[in-house]
Amino acid sequence: MQFQEVLIILGSPNLPNGQLGPIALDRVNYCWELFQIQARPILCTGGFGAHFNTSPWAHAALLKQELASRGVANNYFLPLALSSNTVDDAVKSKLVIENYSIQSLNILTSQYHVPRVKLIFDEVLPSYAKKYYGVEHQSFIPELDQLIAHEAHALAEIKKNGLYF
Repeated sequence: MQFQEVLIILGSPNLPNGQLGPIALDRVNYCWELFQIQARPILCTGGFGAHFNTSPWAHAALLKQELASRGVANNYFLPLALSSNTVDDAVKSKLVIENYSIQSLNILTSQYHVPRVKLIFDEVLPSYAKKYYGVEHQSFIPELDQLIAHEAHALAEIKKNGLYF
């Protein structure tokens, strides 16, 4: 199957038992909506890390499993990008998509995460057309204020020190 466009869904925390957290589920819901409008291949990101996934399953595999349970056929999934942070999401996504004739990236994350994701993906994947989707979370997320503060700090650090990958 030849693809020119891909949906990239970025990882976020899940529970130690492998249950996707509310941020991940909101991103999956949005990915599913976009897929229903226009079926495109999906690249799921996220491996393991103390800050987002201590379960025995890669976060990307959990995302894939959830999307498959909603009806996405296996042939629509690209190989998983087993990343450990946002920079690694971009680097490992690049390694996957370079093996296809993809020209356009649709990158799904949270609204609060878009500015940093855009800076990183524009730097790591400059030759691809990109569209960024920022999911606005409807569910109660107690740590949302902490995540927003983390994003502001991380973005400032990249702007100050540059991006290393």
